[in-house]
Parts: sequence; C-alpha cells; structure tokens
Amino acid sequence: MQSTLAQGQTYAMIHVRLNQHIAQKRSWLCVGLDPDVEKIPSLFLSYQNPVLEFTRAVVRATAEWAVAYKPNLAFYEVLGLKGVSALETLMHELPKDAITIADAKRADIGNTSRLYAKAFFETWGFDAVTVPPYMGYDSIEPFLAYTNKLTFILCLTSNRGAEDFEEQRMQSGERLYEMVLSKAKEWNRLGNVGVVAGATRPEALQAIRQKVPEMCLLVPGVGAQGGTLTEAVHYSVDAKQASAVINIGRALIYPDGEFESISAFEQAVTKKAQEFVNQMRHAVAQ
Repeated sequence: MQSTLAQGQTYAMIHVRLNQHIAQKRSWLCVGLDPDVEKIPSLFLSYQNPVLEFTRAVVRATAEWAVAYKPNLAFYEVLGLKGVSALETLMHELPKDAITIADAKRADIGNTSRLYAKAFFETWGFDAVTVPPYMGYDSIEPFLAYTNKLTFILCLTSNRGAEDFEEQRMQSGERLYEMVLSKAKEWNRLGNVGVVAGATRPEALQAIRQKVPEMCLLVPGVGAQGGTLTEAVHYSVDAKQASAVINIGRALIYPDGEFESISAFEQAVTKKAQEFVNQMRHAVAQ
C-alpha cells in the first residue's frame, strides 16, 4: 500500500507510519542496538545471555523517546547462536509502534538478494534494511519488491573511508555518492527507498536533503564518530520536520559510570535519551 501526497509524491505506508511517530513523539531518535560484550556494564555478564538482557534494558529505557531501533547484525552474529537467539527474542519485544531497521548492508546478485530480502522482511520481520548500491539495480530490486518496507541505500556514510570512493569525482564532475543519490531517487518510484547520509559531513547532508526533499534519511555518525546532533537534525528533516531518523548508538547505550542495578543503568540511559531528544527539538525549532 502507498499513500499519494498532495504534491504527487507517493510514500510507502511504512514511511507514512514513521512520520506519524515522529509527529506524535516530536522525536527523531533511532537507537543503535549495538551490544558489544566488552563494553556492556559488568552487571549484565552474570546473566545466561548478557546481550539479550542488556538490549532489553536499553529498549525499556528508550521506549518513550525512540521512533526507531537499528540492530547492527554484526554484534549478534559474532556470538553465534546465542547472539542470533538474542536478536530473535528482541524482535518480538521491541515496541510495536517503533520502526525496526536491520543494519545489514547486504545486497548481491538478484537471486541471492531475493533471499536476503525475504530473510530480513519476512523471516525476521524488519520494517527496513540497509543495502549497498554498487552491484546495481538488479541487486536492489528484490528489496524494493516489498512495497511496504523501507530500503535504505548507502549514499554518503559517516566513516573516514567514505573519501576513498564515495567522495571521489567521476568523469562527469559529480561525486560518486551524488550518482548513487540520483539512482536512489530514480528507484524511489513506489516511495519505499531511503538513503543513508552521515552526520559527519553536514554540508553534504544539507545538499542531499535539498536534492531529495521527499525521501527518508537515515543519519548515522552522531556522538562517537563526531557528528553534531544539532546539524544532523537541522539538515536532515524535510519541510514538515519529518522523514529523517538520527541514529545514536554508543553515545546513548553506554552511559558513563558503574551501575549497581539494572534499574540504575536504565535511568542513566533514559536521561541520555531525553537529553538527545530535547536537543533535537531545539534544533528543528531554530
């Protein structure tokens, strides 16, 4: 199902649903669920599945403020069956109103991508997934066949290595990420394509939003990677102050200090989440 807006742009219903959550909560917070066993508070290590209990606590602490959750699959897969089991349980426990994003960065030849798409959208039940564009349209098409799911195409990522390829100029004079952006806009016929645009390059983020005013942006890089929250929000939201989620992972889920109880840990994460959302609200009001 799609929703056609007044200006003629078609939005997938999942995009509409996301924007409704943003409006209701006045929040653009996407929580990066990246449980690193070497970083999680020691009080969780006595549990049979520390990653599951840690992520459960983070979700409880942020449920009031988050509009999306983004598990990075590497943090679960590295633990084998225990990690996969933790993710499976977590998927059933995430708030029903939140958008779930599989940070998987996977695409391949068409028949393989078809199985990736089925895995993330049907088997796991994610609302969205991240994919690299560099094998071309046939590697992306199986994801786009799910018309009520969002496919976030890597455009300009937040890591330093983005300058190795993404920021290089083509013979035409445009940068590689700009070519990717043009293709993503072309492929957005059903309104179910978004792009990943990092907060670590605010001028480029602003330019990306201007070129795709109708698309949903997933913005990583705030906090540990050095991106500024105010600029990330200000430059990524659309004309209606929607269609963007700001991912915050390490800076949110690993608050400073030692915690004697899970309750104390959750209070610290809740406080952080509230502070981040208040900063976001201030940024869009400017």
